[in-house]
Amino acid sequence: MTRTDRPRLPRGVRLHHDRVRGVPVLLGPETVLMLEGPGEAILAEVDGSRDIAAISAVLAERYAAPTEMIEADVLEFLNDMAARRLVEAT
Repeated sequence: MTRTDRPRLPRGVRLHHDRVRGVPVLLGPETVLMLEGPGEAILAEVDGSRDIAAISAVLAERYAAPTEMIEADVLEFLNDMAARRLVEAT
């Protein structure tokens, strides 16, 4: 993925709150991934309409961090999720 890609959750993948463990999880076909810290914040912004640069700008403002640093982390995380087929780009 690049900063101009618009990530989205593919069909059959969704964010969910696991009430038993009290943590957010990403549910996919035969997959449950517990989310921590930045992963949850990044996926909460993934809506298919905004590109990675816009998502990074929102997160950088929210956490008062340099946009370049946030964007690098967002790209790394989303590329990992794309490799697992839990996120796709349009």
